[in-house]
Amino acid sequence: MRAKREYRDRDETQVAILDALADRRDDGMTVFELRSRVDADIDELETALADLKSDGLIEATEEDERTVILPEDHAIGRYDPDDEPSLLDRIRSWLGR
Repeated sequence: MRAKREYRDRDETQVAILDALADRRDDGMTVFELRSRVDADIDELETALADLKSDGLIEATEEDERTVILPEDHAIGRYDPDDEPSLLDRIRSWLGR
């Protein structure tokens, strides 16, 4: 699973977070686990998490004295990169053909 297509145009770090969380949809991840999966420094990670939370795409819960971040169901779906239109398809669409 991956972040839904409508959320893939967000900041690269935000998309990486959503993709990582999609893999652990039911269990969620701690900030430390996310840090090991997302190629971003801690400041970028914190900013991206804050933006995702304010946009209602993730939630944070307290479990066993640790904060676990979970994706909201509407943010995660099946994503197949092969379904993406090719460059030629996008040019044709832009030209109206």
